Amino acid sequence: MQFLLLILAWLGVNSARALQFQLQANVGELFTYKIEPQLFNWTHQVISEQFRYRPSLQNYPDLPSWMRYMYSHEYHAGFLYGTPPISAAGKSLSLDVVALNRQNYETRQMVISMFVAHKFITPNVVQMKIDNLNWVHLMDPGRVENLRNIFRKDLWPGSKEDLSVVFMESAVNMGGRLPLRPQQREGVIVHVGSFSQFSPRLKELQEEVRPLYKLPSCTYKRTSVQKIFENVGFKLDWCAFKMVGMESPTEVLYHNNQATGRLNEHQKQHQQTEEQHRHIEHWMGISREDVPMRNYIDEFAFAFAIPGMILAVLLGMLSAVLCFQHHKFYDPHSEFFFANIFHLCEESCEKTQSDSEDDSSIHLDYPMSSTVQMVQCSDTKPMQPVTTLKSLKDPNFLLDNTSLRSQSPNNSLYQLDSGASGIYARPKPPPYKGGTLGRNAVDI
Repeated sequence: MQFLLLILAWLGVNSARALQFQLQANVGELFTYKIEPQLFNWTHQVISEQFRYRPSLQNYPDLPSWMRYMYSHEYHAGFLYGTPPISAAGKSLSLDVVALNRQNYETRQMVISMFVAHKFITPNVVQMKIDNLNWVHLMDPGRVENLRNIFRKDLWPGSKEDLSVVFMESAVNMGGRLPLRPQQREGVIVHVGSFSQFSPRLKELQEEVRPLYKLPSCTYKRTSVQKIFENVGFKLDWCAFKMVGMESPTEVLYHNNQATGRLNEHQKQHQQTEEQHRHIEHWMGISREDVPMRNYIDEFAFAFAIPGMILAVLLGMLSAVLCFQHHKFYDPHSEFFFANIFHLCEESCEKTQSDSEDDSSIHLDYPMSSTVQMVQCSDTKPMQPVTTLKSLKDPNFLLDNTSLRSQSPNNSLYQLDSGASGIYARPKPPPYKGGTLGRNAVDI
């Protein structure tokens, strides 16, 4: 009995950890699904960013090509979204979602079964970019309903029955730039479509914003329907507002689910053309031997021949100018200068030698000549004699100094001659007077 209870408990735990959900998506219509802790029976969150999710196609490492998964730090949940193409119509998919609890590293698994139902793709689409929202904000059904009401009630009344969101993606993932401030929104690109024809008001709006298509962004531009979008919290970039449409059959226009035989034939023809187009676009690889070889001889010939020819022409022209036109450049002054330039050098050399010989003869004649400049001191008064200082190298000065020392021992200037203008030698230095030194060896 206890063994049976253990088996039942083990089966209950496995059934709780491997949950299954059944979902449905339509071709050409946006599919969204929110992955949150309640799906794995986790009721509370203790730490921030506690749960992590990794969805993938069952038995495959990645999701289908049309599906995308992103985690929102604002809502603390993961989101699956995408628009199924026609090639996925009528197929069933199984997604494995593995959840990780980062607090205790517990893992749980959930299997999502999805069926892609067939639906005609809406031929008339309105493309727009909303600047004040992120991609995760359009996961809110309330905001999506407000956006649809703007078209169903004001701009596009004919799309009241079948208007749907056919595409949604972040502006950054579509090639846009992140905002400079992290607090600003990244922007989201949204497409809404319907089978009804565009209303006259939508056509007028397209003509109003058509001159803005050449600009990358124009958030400053205001249109006649600006208030309609701002009243529900949408700020559009009117440079990205475009209408893409095409004529469609009557059966497709009214979107009748009970299609007639003509509608079924149209569906079969459409599928056949898609299969043929898929086979044509299939890339077929080629072998290495079939790859053509490129010949570089012509490239090298053109790369060297053309510049060589230009260089040869230029050299020929320069040679003709310098060689054959030489007689036109005759200058008699230049010829005379170059003919006598060596004679000028010889004359300058002879002149320098004669100057050096004159200087040497002068030094030999006057070996004791004074090199000190004689200074003559004169006073403005007429009664004062004019004195002249002799050179110390003069030998007569020493003789006069010794002969006149006894005549005027107390005079500071030795007078050499008497007369109106006396000649005096340099003054005698003052006598040395010995002083007394203090304690600090300073002369007092």
